[in-house]
Amino acid sequence: MKFEDFSLSKETLKAISEIGFEEPTPIQVSAIPLLLKGLDVVGQAQTGTGKTAAFGVPIVEKCQRGKNPFAIILEPTRELAVQVSQEINKIGKFKKINVLPVYGGTSIERQIKALKRGVDVIVGTPGRIIDHINRKTIFLSDVKIVVLDEADEMLNMGFIEDIETILRTTPQDRQTLLFSATMPQPIMSIAKKYMKNPEKIRVNTKDVVVPKIKQIFYEVREEDKINALSRLIDVEDPQLAIVFCHTKREVDDVSTKLVQMGYNAGALHGDYTQARREEIMKKFKEGRLDILVATDVAARGLDIQNVTHVINYSIPQNPDSYIHRIGRTGRAGKSGMAITFVTPREYRHLRLIEKTAKTVIDRKRLPSHADVIRAKEKNIAKDIEEIIRENKHTDYISAVRELSEQFSFGDIAAAALYAAYGEVKEMPVEESYEKVKTNDMPEAGIVRLFMTIGRRDKIKVPDIVKSIASEANIPYSKIGNIAVFDKFTFVEVPEELADRVIRSVDDMMMKGRRIKVQKAKART
Repeated sequence: MKFEDFSLSKETLKAISEIGFEEPTPIQVSAIPLLLKGLDVVGQAQTGTGKTAAFGVPIVEKCQRGKNPFAIILEPTRELAVQVSQEINKIGKFKKINVLPVYGGTSIERQIKALKRGVDVIVGTPGRIIDHINRKTIFLSDVKIVVLDEADEMLNMGFIEDIETILRTTPQDRQTLLFSATMPQPIMSIAKKYMKNPEKIRVNTKDVVVPKIKQIFYEVREEDKINALSRLIDVEDPQLAIVFCHTKREVDDVSTKLVQMGYNAGALHGDYTQARREEIMKKFKEGRLDILVATDVAARGLDIQNVTHVINYSIPQNPDSYIHRIGRTGRAGKSGMAITFVTPREYRHLRLIEKTAKTVIDRKRLPSHADVIRAKEKNIAKDIEEIIRENKHTDYISAVRELSEQFSFGDIAAAALYAAYGEVKEMPVEESYEKVKTNDMPEAGIVRLFMTIGRRDKIKVPDIVKSIASEANIPYSKIGNIAVFDKFTFVEVPEELADRVIRSVDDMMMKGRRIKVQKAKART
């Protein structure tokens, strides 16, 4: 089936084509015709099945401009509210549908100004929407469509009373849509109480996830996981990867070690401020971070189209969690890979996941040292091919001709690669700054920063001082002790300037490579 078969407007079809949707997913095939007819629908489907477009396309198609909102969509988290509003904005681009995300933790005055200008679709969290209703800055008297998205998550977060309060403020003749991965009794009670003879849709997880995603597992001892992860990243070379961990501490530990080993990684968990989480997500979406290390809670509702790999560093605690995690890849009909690390004692748990999710997870052998070296050599060859095709190398041809009078072209090329890339060998975690004693705390009011650049990059102390002073716009005198090691550097700065330095210098290019900066952790 194609989107053209739904008899959609040319504006909506143009937007769908621009987004890159090639064919409707099973939930879209089932839901869109029913919603276009105006029927109430209860849809049971996992994250990653295309739910947003399933209700977003009909909302855009049916939207009638008026003084008050036409549709309201309730989401459990701020991140989901933002992502769903962005997707509906894309679907409604050529119809000029005005979508506003409404959530707590940000300026309510800014939201009020946007509401006064006029909004067609509101996507928000229940608490902030009720706040606006009480302030009389949102009026739901003309709402034609209400969507309860991720209803089971809203139940888990204690939003049921808020949802009922909001539903009571909307017209009784509205169209109501409810989407949920599971259907506990309180959710069914809401459907019975507030919906009119709803059509029920259920999308089988194995029909959606398994054909799109290659699922494999590796047997790994706990203490070998970080080296195994490093090897897989080198061999797989993911465009964007999410690494899932059980705990916030594990997220911090894994992301820190990846950064120390030279990978472009960032962390995401519930202890970060909203501003920090948004910053990390923006970098990941834009491809300025290749690897996102996260907890299940922090990554809930993430909808990023180009995630090629999901890696379960810690095996999911239940089958539902496994499905939610691997659903972050293989989005919008694309293929993806889900990798799970399993310790010997976790085999029984893995089999339970396979049985419950009705899937097969293939066992594979971890890449060897030789595999990693071959993969790195392939990536270097790709880089060189690109440079030659784009004629970026021509300024060096005269230098090569001079050298060719003494050495063979093969030796010259290999030496040039060594100068650019260093030794092509695996860097075990033991070579990271874990071996450097940093438990000697700097004096009070001073913060030690860790930078992923060192002597092997031909960096010198004056280069670091100049870069930090100019990028962060601080005096040279404010930069304290600097210790340059082979593969990384420690810099001490005043505590009040640390965040500014991190924001300014993190991700910048230095000596031809992109560096990462973070607060150093004391080691014992």
